[in-house]
Amino acid sequence: MGELQTLTRADLCEAVHDEVGLSRQECSTLVERTLDLIVEALEKGETVKLSGFGVFQVREKRARMGRNPKTGEPAAINPRRVISFRASQIMKARVHGANGT
Repeated sequence: MGELQTLTRADLCEAVHDEVGLSRQECSTLVERTLDLIVEALEKGETVKLSGFGVFQVREKRARMGRNPKTGEPAAINPRRVISFRASQIMKARVHGANGT
């Protein structure tokens, strides 16, 4: 099996530069602003839906009792906000097809 690779912000900027032809600085600004808009929407509790990609959503988790994995002792878990991502059917199909299974 091959080495796993990570797609970075720099990779996204380079791909936009190659595809659109804007300067690298303009592409970097475009990618950063896009990501900022997504984060700002999530901070406000809004849902971010990217058609053909998926949905980012903020969920409120209530306080609950858990267990310390080292000691086994009960421990309180505070309420918190978590981000969930649900891939679109199109993305699922593409990823599933890429694995050849």
